[in-house]
Amino acid sequence: MPVIQFIEGINETVVPNVKLTRSRDGKTGTATFRFNNPDIIQLKMQEKGDIQGMYLIDNEGSLVTTDVNAKFINGKPQGIECIYIIKSPNEWDRFMRFMERYANNNKLSFIKAQ
Repeated sequence: MPVIQFIEGINETVVPNVKLTRSRDGKTGTATFRFNNPDIIQLKMQEKGDIQGMYLIDNEGSLVTTDVNAKFINGKPQGIECIYIIKSPNEWDRFMRFMERYANNNKLSFIKAQ
């Protein structure tokens, strides 16, 4: 089952909004994940440890980014934004395989930009 984790071994249950961009030549891209009020920023999670990165885990292995930023409103954490950089056509294909599995498992849909 495909999952997203911020601390190894703890699955995030909040499904993110994901925005994809791809270079004109199709060789590179960026995936921006926005989590609104995710489990990992809840008080009960503080004792679990610090966020180590964002891990996209499925039956093929894991994709990792350490570009993880918390969003605060009035001094309280409200969300997390993560950026995953895709550096090659092979990485793009691998990322899309993960996203297809994750989307199917979490009832996500893909809307192509106009």
